[in-house]
Amino acid sequence: MERPLPVAFFLLLSLLLVPLVLLARRRRSRRTPPFSLLVVAGSGGHTTEILRLLSCLSESYSPRHYVFADSDTMSEAKIRSFEQKRAETFSTSQFTLDRIPRSREVRQSWTSSVVTTLYSMLYSLPLTYRRKPDLILCNGPGTCVPVCISALLLGLLGIKRAIIVYVESICRVETLSLSGKILYYFSDYFIVQWPDLKEKYPKSIYLGRIV
Repeated sequence: MERPLPVAFFLLLSLLLVPLVLLARRRRSRRTPPFSLLVVAGSGGHTTEILRLLSCLSESYSPRHYVFADSDTMSEAKIRSFEQKRAETFSTSQFTLDRIPRSREVRQSWTSSVVTTLYSMLYSLPLTYRRKPDLILCNGPGTCVPVCISALLLGLLGIKRAIIVYVESICRVETLSLSGKILYYFSDYFIVQWPDLKEKYPKSIYLGRIV
């Protein structure tokens, strides 16, 4: 028996529709404006959670550009399965898959993490420039840091301004992930799923459990 979607899930959907409405106002000459979405996937539960969020979005969020670490052997299969099922409902469904070097391994030292993150940015910057997303959706994998920073640089250079939506993982109850601690200051919408995090990080948006 499938678990019913919580109210917070639909609140998140409404939040994600805000940038779509803003984009539509800028493109009134088009009947249905496409909204390029870049999704940062991560190994294990990160990809599962992000795909649950994507399941509530309409086909207006297309194409969907998935980015994940080159050492991630699980995400591609999950994404292809998700998109295959989605294509049964939306025949014009479009998506791409891109890999970049992992910015940080589990238990990797801070010093070496800086080096590997900069190396990852060498790949993510041209990738973000090529995809030019309207919206970036991520939920905690280390890979999202170089991608989001690359998007911020493109915005500062006046090339393309992307809206960054960060959804902290349901596993984070009292403290943010390392990615969350960094992107809390740079994201346009920072969403948490536990009230304790909202109290510690007032900029965040608490919607309850959404995945």
